Amino acid sequence: MSQQGFEQAATQQRTAEAQLRASTEQIRQQPAQLAYFTVVAPAPGVVGDVPVRVGDRVTRSTVLTTLDDNSTLELYISVPVQEAANLRMGLPVRILSATGETLATETVNYVSASVDDSTQTVLIKTPLRSTAGQFRTDQTVRAVVVLSEGPGLTIPVTSALRVNGRYFVYVVEAGDAGATVARQKAIGVGRVVGNDYVVTEGLSAGDRLVTGGIQKIGDGAPVTILPAAQGGQ
Repeated sequence: MSQQGFEQAATQQRTAEAQLRASTEQIRQQPAQLAYFTVVAPAPGVVGDVPVRVGDRVTRSTVLTTLDDNSTLELYISVPVQEAANLRMGLPVRILSATGETLATETVNYVSASVDDSTQTVLIKTPLRSTAGQFRTDQTVRAVVVLSEGPGLTIPVTSALRVNGRYFVYVVEAGDAGATVARQKAIGVGRVVGNDYVVTEGLSAGDRLVTGGIQKIGDGAPVTILPAAQGGQ
């Protein structure tokens, strides 16, 4: 061939080789670019809502979806600062249902060293092992932190009257001619546990109380003890 034809063929060869290298580089870059479009979950869980739709413009800060794992949750409890001195690791925590039934019992594994200045509470945490889907992320539950335990007496809140800062109850005692009467008795009360007062003084185990209608009776009023099925005392 002529010199001119040879040079044209060599130029075409170099151009083709450059195009091949460019195509090869594009092929090499495609898997790296594809990785930006592949979302891999860091752990197993349940996919939540997907707020984006096909065609939406997204960035790296756009929330595509959420992934919830309810098998190991953590319960956050805000305790009034007045009880801060009684908080410690290992305290029992009872999670209650709407009716007061204990659903689970856990133990405190974190006590904050600081106080929330807006609520004047101390944050404590406890692991919450979900069973049969009882608990979910961001759920609000009722919880009781057991600061101390010991034997004691409790009475229904409805059986106590407060007069001039003191608490009184009506105790059922034997009266004249075999009758039963209500006697007013001063007592000391402590914490409220559920719907009950903890009695600190004034009553003994076995004392019988008038638990209803105490605003309508007075000291020495006759009372009739009804069977439990008909409403109690």
